[in-house]
Amino acid sequence: MAFLPITKEEMGARGWDAPDIVVVTGDAYVDHPSFGTAIVSRVLEAEGFRVCILPQPQNDDDYKRFGRPRLAFFVNGGNIDSMVAHYTAAKRKRHDDYYTAGGKAGRRPDRAVTVYCKAIRRLFGDVPLCIGGLEASLRRFAHYDYWDDAVRPSVLIDSGADLLMFGMGEHQITEIAHRLADGEPIGMMHDIRGTSYAVPTNEYVYIPDSVECPSFEVVKAKTPEGYLAYARSCRTQQDEHDAVRGKTVIQRHGKKIVVQNPPSPPLETAELDRVYELPYERNYHPSYEAEGGVPAIEEVKFSITHVRGCYGACNFCSIAYHQGRGITTRSEDSVVREAQALTKLPDFKGYIHDVGGPTANFRQPSCAGQEKRGMCRGKKCLSPNPCKNLVVDHSEYLHLLRRLRAIPGVKKVFIRSGIRFDYLILDKNEEFFKELVRYHVSGQLKVAPEHCSANVLAAMGKPDIAAYETFRARFYELTKSMNKKQYLVPYLMSSHPGSTLADAVELALFLKKEGPHPGSTLADAVALAEYLNKKGRQPEQVQDFYPTPGTISTCMFYTGLDPYTEKPIFVPKTREEKAEQRALLQYFRPENRAIVLSALRKAGRSDLIGYGENCLIRPDKTPHTGNFRTNPARQGAHSAPRRKTPHGNRPSSAAAKRSPKK
Repeated sequence: MAFLPITKEEMGARGWDAPDIVVVTGDAYVDHPSFGTAIVSRVLEAEGFRVCILPQPQNDDDYKRFGRPRLAFFVNGGNIDSMVAHYTAAKRKRHDDYYTAGGKAGRRPDRAVTVYCKAIRRLFGDVPLCIGGLEASLRRFAHYDYWDDAVRPSVLIDSGADLLMFGMGEHQITEIAHRLADGEPIGMMHDIRGTSYAVPTNEYVYIPDSVECPSFEVVKAKTPEGYLAYARSCRTQQDEHDAVRGKTVIQRHGKKIVVQNPPSPPLETAELDRVYELPYERNYHPSYEAEGGVPAIEEVKFSITHVRGCYGACNFCSIAYHQGRGITTRSEDSVVREAQALTKLPDFKGYIHDVGGPTANFRQPSCAGQEKRGMCRGKKCLSPNPCKNLVVDHSEYLHLLRRLRAIPGVKKVFIRSGIRFDYLILDKNEEFFKELVRYHVSGQLKVAPEHCSANVLAAMGKPDIAAYETFRARFYELTKSMNKKQYLVPYLMSSHPGSTLADAVELALFLKKEGPHPGSTLADAVALAEYLNKKGRQPEQVQDFYPTPGTISTCMFYTGLDPYTEKPIFVPKTREEKAEQRALLQYFRPENRAIVLSALRKAGRSDLIGYGENCLIRPDKTPHTGNFRTNPARQGAHSAPRRKTPHGNRPSSAAAKRSPKK
């Protein structure tokens, strides 16, 4: 199957005079099931619609390329939020964009969805205009915008779109397309689950059993009352994002009311199988070859998604608010068929890079009651402690991996998208753990304890650090028993709400204690460095907290309140506070020396300045030479830049779901 048309010439080659639907995206066109644009466009194609793709339009001529579509424009900002794609957590411009040809920055505008929609409205008037994808989904209500440092209205209001599709959009987009094809006006489609719309206040008809959030005008106020209202609004929106028990949610915006219908039910296994077995080219459009291709394909080209949803629901991650907390899985046979297809690709070398999803080792509902009553309101399945009703079983996932390993032409099957180690250690049957270590670790295994302080972990919605320590000890026991050289890469986060300077010091000590694994020699460290260099990987264990739209942690950052307790929470916000916390986690870097010294003194931890085993940094001068020397054994440790990542809003060369957000 050929790529879908991105030029008028390609459209003409199919014998079309006009498309039914134009899909506009902030990414370059990559026809791979890790990319939302590819999925929705192939789904529409399978339903019989003529679909053209308009990637990264730059001017009016681009928007006019295909003429007026017969049915609609469908607009998304790309695989990650356009602002995250453009700016670091320090609000500095990024130098690259992994979802653009050649990795070049600047080919998508800030707030891409809004910019694209306004251009389409100006050029095509009342053409039906629908928005979706991560950027629209997470901005569907009034939301704190980190880059403006202010609350912005719903993207529905800003963009002027007719409908917003939130969450995973296959059900919504096909229903909208078919109803448009039947002649139904877009303004009448106010009953589709998984969509939001805006109506004038005087036209709103009360919806029974609906829930109203505080208005945009109230939540945008930077007052104690406004912050509290925002926190309550956040909690309501999070709690009602459930396909089983979720209610209609409304929010007033001046003379308009934004109405969110209940979420769309997740795809059933057969539906998910069908979506992932559509005829994707599994590559970027050939027109990008001259620029070196699209870097985001590199990590996912030979990867397989077997699951959607995540009941881990970390507070800083957007997946639960986008994909949902409920788990839906593909059948084993479907995954095996995809793997068999991979082996036939000309550039396949025998390695399946990942069999994962938001959380690789979640392959079943969290409990027996999930499908009947939905996910528990205001409670998490794994934190602060595992729910007594949690089903812990890796047997099906293990069976799937064994089938994949047995496929002719497959040399190795790796798991890179991250596992929940706290869930893994609850499994009394160690078969999966043992085979994970024996067969599925590609030199290093990414895991995400994120912090070690109990207070910070509670604010993150993460388990106690004891769970990680138990997992770590057993991982290296198994690694040693199998005579392997494998490493854990624990991802850590600085400056998360709740993290005081004292907590940052505690995390720095944890990182120092973490050190190399038991039995690791200098030669082993050199071997690991060579391996990482050869593979082109640059892991960095420290990431600054990034307040992206749609997360509970972002609500904490903006309001200084925990939305579930309404109690105040410390938030490191100033440049100085953030710099101190990050520097403490990279205390070994010579350039951080001055700020680390200052931070330790400020925290009352001068005891960590010296020559003792637990000290983080040496004094300014040694008593014998009068010169400070950095410990050479520490230089370079954990110092390479962390690979940028997607799903949950860590931008990367891989699709968002590939980073550990667990």
